[in-house]
Amino acid sequence: MAGSEQVVGRRFAVAAPWISTVARLGLAVVWAWAGLAKISDPAVAAQAVRAYRILPEGLVKPVGYGLPFLEIGLALLLVIGLGVRIAAVISVILLLTFIAAIASTWARGIAIDCGCFGGGGAVAASQTQYLQEILRDIGFLLVALWLVVRPRSRVSVDSWLAL
Repeated sequence: MAGSEQVVGRRFAVAAPWISTVARLGLAVVWAWAGLAKISDPAVAAQAVRAYRILPEGLVKPVGYGLPFLEIGLALLLVIGLGVRIAAVISVILLLTFIAAIASTWARGIAIDCGCFGGGGAVAASQTQYLQEILRDIGFLLVALWLVVRPRSRVSVDSWLAL
């Protein structure tokens, strides 16, 4: 028994950095997609933030205009593998915020498109996809949590710097 556990442990030790690499690059694609979809029209991104009716008006534009840059910055850090744990922690915080915002909007009966990948704003109640959006973000959250726990990955600046 102890021998088979050691084999499994060694296999996991070999596979974990590759799993982290896939997780890192997958999460980078998500952030890049979200940020690039919003950055070309920041006014629409701000309108999507406004639709949640959570932030005071004075914060809507800074969040709407700034969020795409944060998402693209996270994508770049994850692609090159620099500060992976920090990027993952920020990703966890962002995703928990998004999940809470979507759940809050759903609970208050406000019908919006989340604007997660561009667009956003009011929609007909029959067009909301809150459950799918929350489940999708929970999936991304699990990937980010993996990277918080196991940030070491292959082909990364962190590994070259022995971080």
